[in-house]
Amino acid sequence: MESLLRWSIENSTPHDGTGNAEPPRAPQALDPGIIDHILGKSDAVLMKEDMAAAVDESRDEEERIEALDHLEMLIEQIDNANNLEKLKLWTPLQTLITSAPSNALKMQALWVAGTAVQNNPSAQDAYLEHDPLPTLTGFLVPSPSSTAQTRSKAVYTLSGLLKHNAPAVNALARDDVKGWERLREALQDPDLGVRRKSLFLLSTLLIPNSSVSSSTSHTGSTSVRPRDADPVHPNSHAAALRTPSRVDTAVPTLEALHSHGILDAVVSGLTNPVPSGPDGDVPGPDADFEEKGVGLLRTYALAHDGTFSASQKRVLGPWMDAERTKDPRGLAERWGLTSSESDSLFAKVA
Repeated sequence: MESLLRWSIENSTPHDGTGNAEPPRAPQALDPGIIDHILGKSDAVLMKEDMAAAVDESRDEEERIEALDHLEMLIEQIDNANNLEKLKLWTPLQTLITSAPSNALKMQALWVAGTAVQNNPSAQDAYLEHDPLPTLTGFLVPSPSSTAQTRSKAVYTLSGLLKHNAPAVNALARDDVKGWERLREALQDPDLGVRRKSLFLLSTLLIPNSSVSSSTSHTGSTSVRPRDADPVHPNSHAAALRTPSRVDTAVPTLEALHSHGILDAVVSGLTNPVPSGPDGDVPGPDADFEEKGVGLLRTYALAHDGTFSASQKRVLGPWMDAERTKDPRGLAERWGLTSSESDSLFAKVA
């Protein structure tokens, strides 16, 4: 502030002591540092500084993680998230996710990417240009280089990238991605948190999208907007508005439930739960996983009129009957079902 006051005095109109103004002098340039002190740096500048610090190998790991943490806070604002592409920050971010020297740095970079693409089709498309799916699904395989925390953050990033994004969901079937296989295996992950998040992601992808069905023409196509539709202005959600079918992730997910054995894995996870202790040493069901699993079965069986195989019924039927016997009145509430949904689901597995 002293610098600003001094600049103001030096550049004010001087007087000769008699009240007459002296001839004006050319103003001195104001130090940019003073302007930054008064107004603060723009978010774009801060984002570039954060990324520069995050990729700077001369800094210690804590500083680099703090820089990514601050960047993640900034890109919670959707305009800043979209600026990752304009500022060319996706490339160094993906490099950190792929090649950072520690799991902690990779995990923090995954957090940034996952936050940027949440409910943001524009950022989803920008990130997909960097072909992140093979790396993200690769994290789901337990290994010394993929801790439970890293796998959990990878599911978080996948969730942001896949939700309401049918093109990305379709890409899970690529040979180099192995997305459906990895998500199926994640349902048996040693870490309970990873299992829960993976199951919730699959459940979300299976939910039918009403806006797609309501906008479907008599031909059944939703990929082209009618000519007299309202114009689509450039914004974060322009891609979804231009192509309503983009948000319909249920079709490829429904197919994957059968073709990649995911439905079998869900049934097995419910009826033969993986040990749920922090070190995998405490057997027993987990209420949250159970509710999410039954929720997926409800969506599959009731919203999509899905059927269960004879082998699935042989396992599910007795298990659900036993659970109803233990909790005849509160079972539907425990699983987040209405009485009607509960009865319909029981009829499907009978």
